[in-house]
Amino acid sequence: MYAGHADRIRTTHTGSLPRPPELSQAFANRETGAGPVPPAGTMASMIADAVTEVTGRQAAIGIDIVSDGEVGKIGYSTYVKERLSGFGGEPGTLALADLDDHPAFTERALAGLVTQMPSCDGPVSYTGQQAIQVDLDNFAKALAGTGRRGFIPAASPGVISIFLQNRYYPSDDAYLEALAEAMAVEYRAITDAGFDLQLDCPDLAMGRHVQSPPADRDEFIRQISRHVEVLNHAVEGIDPDRIRLHICWGNYEGPHHHDVELGEILPIVTRANVGALCFENANPRHAHEWRVFQDIAIPDSLTLIPGVIDTSSNYIEHPDLVAERIIRLAGIVGRDRVVAGTDCGLSTFATFLPVLPSIAWEKLRSLTEGANRASKFLWT
Repeated sequence: MYAGHADRIRTTHTGSLPRPPELSQAFANRETGAGPVPPAGTMASMIADAVTEVTGRQAAIGIDIVSDGEVGKIGYSTYVKERLSGFGGEPGTLALADLDDHPAFTERALAGLVTQMPSCDGPVSYTGQQAIQVDLDNFAKALAGTGRRGFIPAASPGVISIFLQNRYYPSDDAYLEALAEAMAVEYRAITDAGFDLQLDCPDLAMGRHVQSPPADRDEFIRQISRHVEVLNHAVEGIDPDRIRLHICWGNYEGPHHHDVELGEILPIVTRANVGALCFENANPRHAHEWRVFQDIAIPDSLTLIPGVIDTSSNYIEHPDLVAERIIRLAGIVGRDRVVAGTDCGLSTFATFLPVLPSIAWEKLRSLTEGANRASKFLWT
């Protein structure tokens, strides 16, 4: 897919990037009603300008496969409430088992998170054709002339079901199928426009502990098997080489001691009809899990995009550490199957910034320099 027969390690990230402060504030005001919201035309111009800014900045830093930064969305998962019918119900509750064990840490872990999470109270269908077209047009304009490959993230049916809970469909399975049918419209629009599609699938990892107590492991494996099956139906007919799938255990600083292990879910996740897998591999809970690729076979066609930059810490990783993380995985699966990435997004919600924006950009600089150093080692 991305790596192919390159002569170096290519770089990417997981989609979201810090928005201009005034845009983030406008999103927050729109969500909460606590302050003024710019007129629609002004807001549209702010978003278009932000897409141009973040796209150009990624290219200038040297990122090879860039995104629109998700700057036009309030959050990577909850944005869909503006593009799907059927979400007028009362908000549900979102539990995190690791934070429930340490409640004094919760406010710190989720500081700044502002997003409404209405429940599903009616039939789900896709109504966001105009919104996705704006995303595509803004990104196409920003990407032109950069020489970069572009991707746009979209929420998976499974992650939507976590954040926007079901109060209408007779079963969780029926709800999941309805979400997949609706979101397939957005998935197809992204690839038809010439961009790669990133499926954001925290449900395949974080889903286990977004309840308290955490789900039984065997039951969770059965659950995510169904999620992958439904997801494959939603992307049917799209070239897998145009799709990358992102899994994570929640992009927040926290204990994470209930996280399911990568080795337990990898055989299920790799059943997805995608060309690349993005996964956390830099933070303290999952940095050791590169070793699972020594023992678990993955499809020959699958490119790996390990996170070599932590997205919940303000440490700026040394380029030599980044290179080391790349080299050890490349030593197992081959250098042509590795693209260097980040654990998660650097602004998964507009006002949720565990990493200071200026530091976020420096982390991406370290990513590109570390990939350059790894390339010199691997191609010497």
